Amino acid sequence: LESDDTGNRLRFQLELEFVQCLANPNYLNFLAQRGYFKDKAFVNYLKYLLYWKEPEYAKYLKYPQCLHMLELLQYEHFRKELVNAQCAKFIDEQQILHWQHYSRKRMRLQQALAEQQQQNTSVK
Repeated sequence: LESDDTGNRLRFQLELEFVQCLANPNYLNFLAQRGYFKDKAFVNYLKYLLYWKEPEYAKYLKYPQCLHMLELLQYEHFRKELVNAQCAKFIDEQQILHWQHYSRKRMRLQQALAEQQQQNTSVK
C-alpha cells in the first residue's frame, strides 16, 4: 500500500507539473515542432488530462490558463497551428495583455473597496 501511495503521489505531481507547462505557448510550440501533437497516444493523454478541470484537482493549479490551453489542445486545428512560432508569440502576447488588464481591474476594485470601508468607518 505504501508503494501505491508513493506512486500515486508521484504521478499526481508529474501530471500537475506537465498540465501547468501547457500554459506556456513556447512549450506548446516546442511540442508541436517535434511532432508530439501528431502522436495519437499523446493526443489521447491530453484528453485524459481533462480531469484537471474538476474543482478537486484544479485547486492545485498555480497557472489556471493551462486549463484553457488543455481545452484548446483537444482540437486538431489548434494543435496544427502551434507549429508556427508566430501563433505561439500571439498567444503569449494575449496572455500578457489579459494579465495586465486583470491586474489593473483588480487594483481598481481593491481601491474602491478600501474607499468604501474608509467611508463606512467615518460614518460610524
